[in-house]
Amino acid sequence: MLDARKLIKSYALPGQAPLRILDGVNLSVGPGEMVTIIGASGSGKTTLLNLLGTLDTPDEGELLFDGSPIFQANRCLLSKKELATLRNRKIGFVFQFHHLLSDFTALENVAMAEFIGTGKLKPAKERAAVLLEKLGLKARLDHLPSELSGGEQQRVAIARALMNNPRLVLADEPSGNLDSRNSRILYELMASLSKEHQTSFVIVTHNEEFAATADRCLHMQDGRLQACGG
Repeated sequence: MLDARKLIKSYALPGQAPLRILDGVNLSVGPGEMVTIIGASGSGKTTLLNLLGTLDTPDEGELLFDGSPIFQANRCLLSKKELATLRNRKIGFVFQFHHLLSDFTALENVAMAEFIGTGKLKPAKERAAVLLEKLGLKARLDHLPSELSGGEQQRVAIARALMNNPRLVLADEPSGNLDSRNSRILYELMASLSKEHQTSFVIVTHNEEFAATADRCLHMQDGRLQACGG
């Protein structure tokens, strides 16, 4: 479903030689597979997610989605409109700090993704309500983010990521601001969703206990991926 081949990414620092963050990363993800990535801060985990989510362009390497090439070397093969459509319809993002819109309710935050794409608010809200109910938030639909706990906000963010039935969800430290109990609930929820909807998940996490329960656990070190414990 997703195939990254020999991805290389460097960043130029003022007055210094470019710093290579990713050094030939290879990663293939199958339908419904949950892959976790652990590693020290600054090891390149977030940089990799940005490339997989087409938010950034590699210096070298290839990225294919459903067998179709997206990036080759440092060139994107899609137009800006095609790339935006791919992200909107096939890729969901869950970030550590939620990034919910503060002036909109939980229901509106989730419905926004579909509404922007279709311009139809009523069916978007209906689907958003179903997703939020599945995530245990039926009684919180009309609450603003400031009225929700950290765990509830993160579940809203997951519902938003799933709104357009994406093939792939990328999550960057999704439990970073949660206690151990809510972290466990969150990870169990994502695991069940991956199997129920055949949605693939790539999750960057510091939680090694959870990482070990995924279909596959990978460790990022020196800009490369290897099996955990390998």
